[in-house]
Amino acid sequence: MKFFMETKELFDKLNDPGIRIADCRFTLGNPDQGESAYKLGHIPGSVYFHLERDLSGEVKEHGGRHPLPDMKLFAEKLKKAGIGNEETLVVYDDGDYAFASRFYWMMKYAGHENVYLLSGGYQAWVQAGYPITSVIPKNEDKEYALDLKEDLLTDYITIKQFTENKAEFVLIDSREEKRYLGIEEKIDKAAGHIPGAINKVWMDGIANGRFKSAEEQLARFSDIDKDQKVVVYCGSGVTAAPNYLALKMAGYENVSVYIGSFSDYISYEGNSIETVRK
Repeated sequence: MKFFMETKELFDKLNDPGIRIADCRFTLGNPDQGESAYKLGHIPGSVYFHLERDLSGEVKEHGGRHPLPDMKLFAEKLKKAGIGNEETLVVYDDGDYAFASRFYWMMKYAGHENVYLLSGGYQAWVQAGYPITSVIPKNEDKEYALDLKEDLLTDYITIKQFTENKAEFVLIDSREEKRYLGIEEKIDKAAGHIPGAINKVWMDGIANGRFKSAEEQLARFSDIDKDQKVVVYCGSGVTAAPNYLALKMAGYENVSVYIGSFSDYISYEGNSIETVRK
């Protein structure tokens, strides 16, 4: 299965009417920076998707810091961007893959077949000397029919059942180790992890601006049986997405994302949290 498109391949397809390109550059803590960078220069034909306005819903008491948006509204945004069910979609960010992977997972959840990450992201495109533009494309509207793949999404109730030993699967915390261990927490109001979760840091699947090979991803997850269901989470459902993709690269079939993630879990009073002190 192909997960990535190389910069040369995308360059060769820039005039292909069946190609759509999505720019997902974003900076946590500076929500305007990615869109400002897009307006200054982007891959020709790219449309911009903002993490908080387009790829997330309204933040409420529960649901986490980046809750899943209303998918019907998301489909309308795809329509306005000229993305229909038959288009081949190529997604990029600055090259760390967190935000592009969020969009990738959302498109898979929406039922889209032909979606790829741009290998190396925007940085690789620029470094290769390929053209950039400040021209905002105007694409013809395309109807988008959702075919939601509910098995790719895990909700809070299922996570709660897991913590009560009423559901069986492997739960992966994708955050950096010190947040998982509860040593440091600068974002969420509590430190530690969901009881029973193991730690597989999402950044360990990426090296030199590229996802590691399928064989290297398999080695990362070698302690997990491929026949088991795997659920990934992070702080708010963004950096879990690269781990989702890495698991799929490694050949794991039954993988889903707890989109509310740790920030949703701790929004419910009384939930237990594990910490591990080294």
